[in-house]
Amino acid sequence: MARLIIMGPPGSGKGTQAEYIARHFAVPAISTGDLFRAHVREGTELGSEAGRYMDRGEFVPDHVTTAMLKGRLENDDAGTGFLLDGYPRTVAQVGALDDLLTARRQSLEVVLALAVSDAELVGRMLQRARDQGRTDDNEVVIQRRLELYREETEPVVAAYSRLGILLTVDGSGDREAITAAAIAALEVALGE
Repeated sequence: MARLIIMGPPGSGKGTQAEYIARHFAVPAISTGDLFRAHVREGTELGSEAGRYMDRGEFVPDHVTTAMLKGRLENDDAGTGFLLDGYPRTVAQVGALDDLLTARRQSLEVVLALAVSDAELVGRMLQRARDQGRTDDNEVVIQRRLELYREETEPVVAAYSRLGILLTVDGSGDREAITAAAIAALEVALGE
């Protein structure tokens, strides 16, 4: 059983790495970005609220994100573990996640942080916007997302570091090498 979080700035490859890492540990990768887009696409009340913030490059409010995540963690496939991508993004969400897990008689095991330079992040996100036609990735929105990450999410990384469950891996370069390094570090941390 592995209960994990993957963190890093927007464009750091969290989603890509989450898929490979989750597959390796046989747990679902749960992306808040995917949850947001699914709720928006399905026209749910939570999706309508989330969409207003996403279009401006702002973080979706904690109560909306936590409600979506709570619903997803109740699915059977998350009973044996999970890899969260994009949650928690704020210190308040750290407490909300702890409450959700405590209610399930579970605890978080490891937080993996990907470190990537700003120049590489911007380049990746602009390329992704071109490749995928994503309207939420333009230069203005990208810069705002990086600012928000520094303001709100870096304190989350620091909190997990203080708890002694943070692993940092270089997220630059070749995808396969990053995946291998991340899996090796996680296996050591999980005692596998």
